[in-house]
Amino acid sequence: MKDPRDPGLGDPSRRTYLAEERTYLAWLRSGLAALGVSLAVGRLLPALLDASPGPYVALGLGFGALGLFFFVFGALRQRAVERSLARGGFRPLSPTVVLGLTLVGVALAAGTLLLVATEL
Repeated sequence: MKDPRDPGLGDPSRRTYLAEERTYLAWLRSGLAALGVSLAVGRLLPALLDASPGPYVALGLGFGALGLFFFVFGALRQRAVERSLARGGFRPLSPTVVLGLTLVGVALAAGTLLLVATEL
């Protein structure tokens, strides 16, 4: 049961700040995942397929760059959202960022699928 003398227990801003922290951690997890894919595509796939590493390394670097973007953008976004929350506002994710991430993700995925399909 909630203690009526503790005004912070029902404070929605506390939950909002915690949700914002979880979102930042999701950006970090996405960055780590992209770095893992970078290693798998750039090093593991060419070895498994006994293929020339050149195009795989290029795609691996692309996934690595995406991972770095997630780290940097996630930190910048966390700061911007936290400042906005402190002022009582909201900071939506830019549609340009969403479109850019979608296009980069589709290009990297299509390139990886194409390389894997042509090496079989």
